Amino acid sequence: MKAYSGEYCDWGAASLDRIETLVRRCDDPRLYVRLSLGSRLPIDLPLFMPMDFSRFTTISFDCYGTLIDWESGILPALQAVLRSHGLSLPSAAILELYGEFEAKGESGPYQSYRDVLQSVVRAFADRFHFQASSAEIRSLHESLHAWPVFPDTVPALRQLQKRYKLVVISNIDDDLFAETRKHLGVEFDGVITAEQARSYKPSLNNFQMALRTLALSADRLLHVGQSVYHDVVPARSLGISTVWVDRKSARPGIGAVRASAALAAERRPDLEVPDLASLAATVMARAQD
Repeated sequence: MKAYSGEYCDWGAASLDRIETLVRRCDDPRLYVRLSLGSRLPIDLPLFMPMDFSRFTTISFDCYGTLIDWESGILPALQAVLRSHGLSLPSAAILELYGEFEAKGESGPYQSYRDVLQSVVRAFADRFHFQASSAEIRSLHESLHAWPVFPDTVPALRQLQKRYKLVVISNIDDDLFAETRKHLGVEFDGVITAEQARSYKPSLNNFQMALRTLALSADRLLHVGQSVYHDVVPARSLGISTVWVDRKSARPGIGAVRASAALAAERRPDLEVPDLASLAATVMARAQD
């Protein structure tokens, strides 16, 4: 990996967003950026130090979107419903609406995720003025057991399990996750579902329940998720270190979730990776340093 050193900026005039733009163009884990500091002589300034993975005993994961390729499950199911009513929408538009409708279904009094997914189909029908059949209303949650695992998920989990306890914190029903669990290739040390918590992330309750159940302090847990809205923001607020997995998506950087309205500093993960293979490689490499 190399530090980005092809551009200079004046420290006095550099905004945090500008510095972050430069940092994001680095691929060195130390994240050095060269700044002129008002002179023609550049200095290497460390903006962030490498994450110390040795302090963590446990890594928790969001499931759907992080371990499971839920876009490859959500999109065909909803496209089939829309198509049967003569409608066609771009994938990014479907995901944006899904994020809106899912968040609405998860707010207010607790209801099962099965019911949340049924409410999503009804919301599409209401928005586009068609009558969804009973089979169509059930189609999204009935497809969930077949939503595919990302190709790097199982190898990465098996690598990480050599050094850490692994836990899932997921907005899901117990019985629906039981079907997904069969495909993940490892035995988890804990599973915290929305059904158990009676709430949905980004509620802090789900993360607090995980800490209580695992008898962990926040500094010992590393949480990994694809959703800034559901995972990074609430976990950070409790002092839990976070990894944002910026998976490839039809809606880049957001996926099938609501965009976070939190301040930029609150949305910033401790580490950003494109996939779980990169996370596992980074963790295991640092462990050998």
